[in-house]
Amino acid sequence: MRVYIRARVSQRLKMISLGKILESCRIIPVVTIRNIEDAVPLADAIFEGGLSTIEITLRTPEAFAALEVMVKRFPKFSIGVGTVIDNMDIRRAKDSGAAFAVSPGINIDLIEKASAEKLPYLPGVQTSSEALLGLRLGIKFLKFFPAKIAGGLEGLKQIAPVYPELMFCPTGGISFDEAPEYLAQKNVISVGGSFASPQTLIAKRDWNAIKALAQRAAKL
Repeated sequence: MRVYIRARVSQRLKMISLGKILESCRIIPVVTIRNIEDAVPLADAIFEGGLSTIEITLRTPEAFAALEVMVKRFPKFSIGVGTVIDNMDIRRAKDSGAAFAVSPGINIDLIEKASAEKLPYLPGVQTSSEALLGLRLGIKFLKFFPAKIAGGLEGLKQIAPVYPELMFCPTGGISFDEAPEYLAQKNVISVGGSFASPQTLIAKRDWNAIKALAQRAAKL
């Protein structure tokens, strides 16, 4: 049964390309939206700053509504969801127009669902065993989360020669100053985090400051 699932998942994942999304924006702002009216001006500030991708965490009731508003207002950009933990999240993400979905962990059911929905999907890993599972399922791109706890730069360096086919998007505890070091790693395709759009600035609705941070991030 497991062999069948693995073969079926690998076949479907070949039709789904996440690489273009991750390569097009090597710094991915991870945002949590608590007020729906913040959705458009927040996205506008980030995109005006030069970034092309946003990950909205599913940590608030407003998340999917914010996604729908952003997708409608900015159809040319890649707007996805994070903190995906069950199949319904995948279904709603697809229905709401998400360009991709991200999970904090790796789960075969979620991979199957994302594959069935043809939704680019980035599962999270923290250990070598989880990375091996992803590789065996035919996945080439994985979220490395929480990056600092999982070993940070040293952890990525250790994993690189063991799994040369895998590329990672480290997220969790990474600062603006540390981002360039992560991006310099050969097995890092992009870096995610809230450092380009801090929750404190969103709460203050300081869109100019967020735009400035996006401009700084785009230069990385």
